[in-house]
Amino acid sequence: MADACFRHPRLAALYDPLDPDRPDLVPYLRMAEEFGARRVLDIGCGTGVFALLLARCGIRVVGADPARAVLDVARGKPGAERVRWIHGDATALPPLAVDLVTMTGNVAQEITGPGQWRATLRAARAALRPGGRLVFETRVPARRAWEDWNREATHAVTHVPGTGAVESWADLLDVTGPLVTFRWTYVFAADGRVLTSESTLRFRERGEVEAELTAHAYELEEVRDAPDRPGREFVFVARRPERGR
Repeated sequence: MADACFRHPRLAALYDPLDPDRPDLVPYLRMAEEFGARRVLDIGCGTGVFALLLARCGIRVVGADPARAVLDVARGKPGAERVRWIHGDATALPPLAVDLVTMTGNVAQEITGPGQWRATLRAARAALRPGGRLVFETRVPARRAWEDWNREATHAVTHVPGTGAVESWADLLDVTGPLVTFRWTYVFAADGRVLTSESTLRFRERGEVEAELTAHAYELEEVRDAPDRPGREFVFVARRPERGR
């Protein structure tokens, strides 16, 4: 199930105002151009920021997300009619033949169950045309990003148009093996309402991801660095072979 920050309408409406700058999406736009992609599937599209950027470039886009609240936000944005929105995870997709499948931000790490992850890789491959590519990122476990997920490092007060001041912060709850759980708290100054959203991310080692891609009949082309977070993320570029399974 998607986290509350994606499922709750009031929190979904905060997603973009609390994270308005998305330099992490620029490399994905460049890769879509680099690979000559004209049809893209964005898994875990959220509020549609990346899907709409692609659509403005004339690319045919399918955006899929299991959380209806963020999809409602996406559908309400200018240009949303250019994107085909699907409510569901990768396993709920109709037949597709896209040039590129993306999972930006924390999407890949939010798929924590091994079975669910394998099902996602299978579904992404099925959606690709032969020769199409899957691109996604995951944080480097050795950098221990979760050590900064605390109130001192994350506390902020954001003035959201139409909502007022919103205070927010993160608290680290648990680190057990590759699974890291944390909780975001949101306080609405207008009415004093307090909402929380817990998330768990899976930190996969590079070798683990490479092995899974190979097991699901992808060709790993390369592992890139994330320009906006150098040394902190692996960006995997995998290809569905032109021939074979």
